[in-house]
Amino acid sequence: MEIYETDMLIQKAKRHDKKAFAELFKQNEKAMYKVAKAILKNDEDVADAMQETALICWEKISELRENKYFKTWLIRILINKCNSIYKQKTKFISNEKQPERGDFENGFANIEWTLLLDVLAEKFRTIIILYYVDGFKVREIAQILDISESTVKARLVEARKQVEKFYDVGKEQKNYGKI
Repeated sequence: MEIYETDMLIQKAKRHDKKAFAELFKQNEKAMYKVAKAILKNDEDVADAMQETALICWEKISELRENKYFKTWLIRILINKCNSIYKQKTKFISNEKQPERGDFENGFANIEWTLLLDVLAEKFRTIIILYYVDGFKVREIAQILDISESTVKARLVEARKQVEKFYDVGKEQKNYGKI
C-alpha cells in the first residue's frame, strides 16, 4: 500500500472511522504479532496484548501528531503493553514451571530462533526483533523504545556478541562430545 493511502486511512481513523482503523491494524498485525510473541512467548498473552493495544490506539489515535509515525507509535504502545503483561505474569509464576510453547509452523528454524531469543536479555531481544524481523531502522527503534540511537547501536553490537557466544558454546559442547 502506498504512503498516501496509509496517510488517508490514518486521517479517517482519527475521525473514528472504524473500517479505516481496522485496515490500519490489519496492515500491521503481522509485525505486531512477531514483536509480542518475542516478548510474551504464548499466543494467549500475545492476543491479549494486541487486543489491548488496539483499544488504546483507537482511544488515543487523535493524539498521534505525525501520521508517518503511526507504525512506530503502534509498536511502542504494544511493547509497553507486552512488558506490563510480562511483569504481571512473572509475579504470579515466579516459582512455577513456565508453560510449554505451542507447535511451530516452520520446524527447526523456529525452534533455533526461539532458543536464541531466550538467551538474550529482554532489552536485546526487543531490539533484535525490531531490527532483523520487522526491519525497523536504528532511528525508528530509538523512537519506539525512547532511547538514543547510540544505545540502540550498542545493544545491537552486544546482542550480536551474545549470539556469537551462544553459538561458540554450542560448538564447544558438540566438539566435547566427540573427544
